[in-house]
Amino acid sequence: MPESKTLLQPAKPVGIIGYGAYVPRYRLPAKEVARIWTGGRAGGLPIKEKAVPGLDEDVVTMSIEAARNAMLRAQIDPAELRAVWVGSESHPYAVKPTSTIVAEAISAVPNTQAADWEFACKAGTEAMVAAMGLVGSGMARYALAIGMDTAQAKPGDALEYTAAAGGAAYILGPADEALATIEASYSYVTDTPDFWRREYQRYPEHGMRFTGEPAYFKHISEAAKALMEASGTSARDYKWAVFHQPNTKFPQRVAGMLGFSAEQIAPGLLVPVIGNTYAGAALIGLTATLDVAEPGDRILLVSFGSGAGSDAFDITVTDKLSERRDRAPKTQEYIARRTEIDYATYVRYRGKLQMK
Repeated sequence: MPESKTLLQPAKPVGIIGYGAYVPRYRLPAKEVARIWTGGRAGGLPIKEKAVPGLDEDVVTMSIEAARNAMLRAQIDPAELRAVWVGSESHPYAVKPTSTIVAEAISAVPNTQAADWEFACKAGTEAMVAAMGLVGSGMARYALAIGMDTAQAKPGDALEYTAAAGGAAYILGPADEALATIEASYSYVTDTPDFWRREYQRYPEHGMRFTGEPAYFKHISEAAKALMEASGTSARDYKWAVFHQPNTKFPQRVAGMLGFSAEQIAPGLLVPVIGNTYAGAALIGLTATLDVAEPGDRILLVSFGSGAGSDAFDITVTDKLSERRDRAPKTQEYIARRTEIDYATYVRYRGKLQMK
């Protein structure tokens, strides 16, 4: 059977009506993790620091904040939302949806569809593709897709340096109302067991170097190349590019592989100061990029989710962005709002001490 590289394009033009980010204020420096586990000896820390949720924060509360920011930019009645979808790998309940709580909090109930999405770090873009289809088919005028995580990491594991909290929310709607139109999407998936967590396990496991190749680099590069090939574009046709960012090296390396410069990925490369926000990593990178983009700018967004797969999007900014983006806090404002904590406080906030 020949390989199919057909783009995912809606029957009706679709775009981003509103967007919003959220990052907790607490920050755990990477050097503090190294102090505990290596006595301060670390050859090149993967990030500077990471965002940590407070005692009263989880995927629900953070999703509500991001959704409210998206609503401020969209300026629509929440009752018009026909879907509220939350993608995460750290939903607070094993049995009870995150999405219904978020929908209730933003006054989108009861006449809406609600669901929780899972696909590791691309759960948010997975919900975004579905929202694009729902709106593009005419079944809904507006749909809300969220990617948010309070990512977990085993004490002392390499992931503990980077596994962070935060994410973003996007309201999709008709292209003629959009601050950025989504020209097309493309998804590339395989069964690649690079990262997993079985039921009843508290922390995820990972395949070490296997998580880079063939997982991250193969899937992101194939999704991006297929999208650009089908669209007749190359790296030079895009002003900006946003790639999933588990650390600082991976997105920079895959950008170079695809022909993008460091300047093209700079606005969305947030992982050095907030860590890997998992389901929100690519989406929050896009919010930071939209915060500085200008009308006519073209953006390539490519997520990655372990297991494994990537969603690629071709996005074009409209003249409506400039008049709407200042209606809600910008991503860099959340990053600048920081309170540093030590490892002991982090352990308490994340409930890592189990008393039996």
